[in-house]
Parts: sequence; structure tokens; C-alpha cells
Amino acid sequence: MPELPEVASRARQMNTELRGKLISGVEVVQPKCLNLSVEEFQSALCGSSIQEVTYHGKWLFVHLNQGWLLLNLGMGGEILLVTRSSLPEKYRLILDFTDGSCLAINFWWFGFAHFVTENNLEHHKMTRKLGPNALDLNTNDLKKLFQERTGHLKSFLLDQSRIAGIGNAYIHDILFLAQLHPLRSIKSLTDSEIERLSNAIQTCLRASLEKNGAFYEVDLHGWSGSFTMEDILIGYKEGQPCPVCRTTIQKIKTGSTSSFICPVCQPLL
Repeated sequence: MPELPEVASRARQMNTELRGKLISGVEVVQPKCLNLSVEEFQSALCGSSIQEVTYHGKWLFVHLNQGWLLLNLGMGGEILLVTRSSLPEKYRLILDFTDGSCLAINFWWFGFAHFVTENNLEHHKMTRKLGPNALDLNTNDLKKLFQERTGHLKSFLLDQSRIAGIGNAYIHDILFLAQLHPLRSIKSLTDSEIERLSNAIQTCLRASLEKNGAFYEVDLHGWSGSFTMEDILIGYKEGQPCPVCRTTIQKIKTGSTSSFICPVCQPLL
């Protein structure tokens, strides 16, 4: 599943390469990904030009001169800048541009392509409840978010309504760098631990963003991100030695998900 580094890097690339393109046609293969009827969606997009592309959490925000196209790749997928003569084997949606290029969008499992009018963005049900982007938060912001909160740390960090953009791909290394156990109580965190956590979020996410995201996601031209398993510290490395103390990395159950931890560097106090 693409997370903040992948989505942010795609937004950056799309903003550079798609800005100014005029949509001449829309082909919909998977209508269930839309929030409108196919006819309404096509009518809204055709004739629109792309003004800017930004992101919020795991969503891409394509600002058109007639509204907003909101994209979420769900469990994964591709957004490829191609031509009709070089379409990928699978796609769920195609945006044709007047210059002969097109954007082929594919969702592996589930995804969304929603249109909202210029003044109704704040009413879009799936994005209006998103918390702030993880990379926009500093230590003081985190302290305010944690005030009077209960529950476990990992669950809070993965809650997109609290903090947007962190998922299971990066959470393990974030908590490892912060030297925090995923089941730590939010109430038990000290100011110095919150500062470590803030720094860890920045370090982990920016390291991947600088490499255009993870190796299992591709950019507009089909090139994979260069953040590989060698860059990951402990996530998904059960049985391997901790890079700090050499203790064996463990896979533990944390609620409905699994976590990878170093039991020495991340004690459950």
C-alpha cells in the first residue's frame, strides 16, 4: 500500500509533468471507484486543465480549473503517463489529454477516483476527517495531539484521522528509531520520548521520500522507487540482528496487526 513517501513523490512528479495538460476524454473501466455516475464524472473532467497536484496522507489532490480530482490507490496500483499506443495491460481509468498523452490509472484491489467541485472539498467524506500530514508535524504538534489521549501508540499513529500518511510499511522503523514499543500507552510518553518520536517520523519518511518511495511502487514512467529492504532497519526482518544491539528482531502481535521490534531497544515499560 502506498504511504506518504510514495504519494508525496508521485504528487511532486505529477505536479511537474501534468500541470497545464487539458483533459479531452475520460474512459472508466471500473465505475465503482467513482463517487459520481460515469456520465457525471466524464462531464466534470472533460475540458478541465490540471492546475496543481498536492497530497494529503495517502490521497492525491489534483486541482483542476473546474474542481478537484481526488485519487487514492487503496492497496496499491499505478498511475502511468503513457499514450493510447502504449497502454499497460491493466487499468481502471484513463484520462486522455489534448497533446496525445494519457494517464492510465490502475487499482490492484480497491481504490478511488472522486470528483468534487471547487467549493465542496471540505465536504468530501473520505478526506475531510484526515489528520495533518505526518511530515508537517513537529514535536509540539505531537504533544498537542497526544493530550488527553488513551490507547496504544502504534494504533494512534496508524489512525489516519489523527495523523495522515503513516502505515504498516514505515511504522516499525519509526518506533524503533524512537526506541518505543508499539504497545506503549500514549499517556505514559514523556516529553523527551515524544521528541524522539517526532524526529523518527521525519527521519524515516524523508529517507524514503528522497528515494521516490519504496521499491514496490512505480512512478509515472514505470520506474520503481529506490527505497529498498536494505534501507529498512527492522521492519519485516524477523530473526535478523538488531542494527544497534544485535539482539534478534522479533515479530509480535499488536492488536489486529503484527509488529517488528527489538526487545532490548524497545522495552515495554
